[in-house]
Amino acid sequence: MGYQWDFATVLSYWDVLLGGGLATLRLFAVTVTLGLGGGLVMGMLRHAGSPVLRYPATAFVELFRNTPVLVQIIWFYFALPVLVPFDISPFLASAMGITLNTIAFSSEIFRGGIQSMERGQWEAAKAIGMNHAQTMRRIILPQAIKRMLAPLTNRGIEVFKMSTLASIVSYPEVLNQAKLIASMEYNPIESYTTVAIIFFVVLFPIVQATYVLERRFGKSD
Repeated sequence: MGYQWDFATVLSYWDVLLGGGLATLRLFAVTVTLGLGGGLVMGMLRHAGSPVLRYPATAFVELFRNTPVLVQIIWFYFALPVLVPFDISPFLASAMGITLNTIAFSSEIFRGGIQSMERGQWEAAKAIGMNHAQTMRRIILPQAIKRMLAPLTNRGIEVFKMSTLASIVSYPEVLNQAKLIASMEYNPIESYTTVAIIFFVVLFPIVQATYVLERRFGKSD
C-alpha cells in the first residue's frame, strides 16, 4: 500500500503556522536589514586604504565566513551568557548569528562590486575635485549596485532560508512550529512539506521580480 498523505492535520493548525510565519518574517526583516547594511560598511572598510581599517574588517569577515552559522547561533545562546551578565533570548541569539554571518558574506559581494568598477571613474572623479567618500556615494555605488543585484538577492534568499536554523534554540519560527505539529500528529512528512511549500510561495515571486529588475538595469546600461 502507498503512503496516505494527510495535509488536513497540518492545516488544522493554520494559526500555529501563521504565528511561525510571522516570527520567521520578523527574524528575516531584522537580519537581512542589518546584514546587508553591515555588509556594505564592512565591504567599504575592506576596500579602505588604511590597514587600521582593513585588517580588523578582514579578520571579522574570515571569522564569520569560515565558521558554521548554526554553531554561531548555539554559541551565542549557550556560551555568551557565561561571558556577559544577562541572558540571551532565542530571537537575539538567532539574529546575532545570522546577521553576523550575512555581514561577512555580503561584504565580499560589496567589495567585489566596488572593485569591478573601472579605475578611470575614480580618477575622473578625483580630477573634478571629489574626495573618496563623494566618489563612492555619487558615482561608484549607484553603478556597482546594479552589478550586485543578483548576488545580493541570492544572499537575501539564503538569509530567509537560514531563519529555519533558529529552531535549534527553540525560536518559534515556522520550522519549529512544524516540528511541534509533527510531534503531536505524527505527520512529519506533511508538516515539513508544508514548510517547503510556504518558503517556495514566498520566495518564487521575489526571484521573478529580481529577474525583471536585472533586465531593466541591463537595458539602462
